[in-house]
Amino acid sequence: MKFKYALLAKTLFSLSFLLSINIFSSAQNGQQLVIGQQPVYKVSKAKGPIVVDGKMDEAAWKNAQVVSFDNFFRTDKPVEKQNSKFRMLWDSAYLYLFYEFEDTSLTARETNFDARPYLDDCAEFFVVPIPDSNYMHFGFEVNITKAKYDYIVLWKYYNNRTIFIRDYNPVYKVESTYDGTINNDKDKDKGWKMEFQIPIDAFTGFQFITRPRIGARWAFQAVRQDRNLVDDRFRSTSTLYPIYDFRQDVHQPAQFGLMEFAE
Repeated sequence: MKFKYALLAKTLFSLSFLLSINIFSSAQNGQQLVIGQQPVYKVSKAKGPIVVDGKMDEAAWKNAQVVSFDNFFRTDKPVEKQNSKFRMLWDSAYLYLFYEFEDTSLTARETNFDARPYLDDCAEFFVVPIPDSNYMHFGFEVNITKAKYDYIVLWKYYNNRTIFIRDYNPVYKVESTYDGTINNDKDKDKGWKMEFQIPIDAFTGFQFITRPRIGARWAFQAVRQDRNLVDDRFRSTSTLYPIYDFRQDVHQPAQFGLMEFAE
């Protein structure tokens, strides 16, 4: 199965890379980040083992750059612009992500795999292991109760439609902790945290382009979905990097920033 996913990813990447050369200028509308001028997140290297428990107790996390989600969308209804923080580390085998969210109403209805956790309180991570806005990326979305949705995206692949390939099912660890009660609109919660451990091997077929090393760069976006009512699917969305035309959703590759692997 691992070979199957590697071959699928490698083939799709090749096709989407060729496609992006021809249609990049026509498919992106409005203001966009310029290739080579994206904001850069410095990913510190973990100096010791990381236990994935949703707690961030290890000393290594003290070296991680802390950034906030300051770009809010879907604010047509009154929403709380709740504080969100993001950290990332790496080593030769894994990427480590840590999300820290203030949240007065913890909500998670989805329980199925590869379904719709993005309709809940959800942490999302999009990445492509090259320093460019390619028309293909990997996606990881997980709600508080750890319902996962992972996929490969082909952005605006056909008739201006974005394709999500759900057959990409890598093995990775996720743990969450929270302070409050889930799916209870009557009380006031405090927040939740989520920690990811994604194997570098999850991107098999791409390492030959930019294998993680000091100075190497990948493109990525981090997203928070914030749902506050059990019986209302409306949620606000916040992102690490700005999206200038949210009508095209959060998967726009030209809106990704960069991560740079550091010591």
